[in-house]
Amino acid sequence: MKKDIHPEYGRVVYRDRSADYAFLTRSTLAGSHPGGPGTPHETVVWADGNVYPVVDVEVSSASHPFYTGDQRVVDTAGRVERFRQRYGTRAQGGGAR
Repeated sequence: MKKDIHPEYGRVVYRDRSADYAFLTRSTLAGSHPGGPGTPHETVVWADGNVYPVVDVEVSSASHPFYTGDQRVVDTAGRVERFRQRYGTRAQGGGAR
């Protein structure tokens, strides 16, 4: 491998706000250039007493319906309600189109 071309690889906490769940893993985001795109801005003290950068995510395996078995709608922008207002519910059955 060439030296000084690979990003730094370190521990990062990913936090799912909708499920109030966090997990510690490794990522290249830990070594991102300060202020650069994707750089974690917050830090958190983990259970082991160390401080790690935090990346907030909207959906993770703790909140995604495929993994939870729930059919809960995760709608952070009101898109489902806007769709329902625009198109409503259509009558079922009836004739051919």
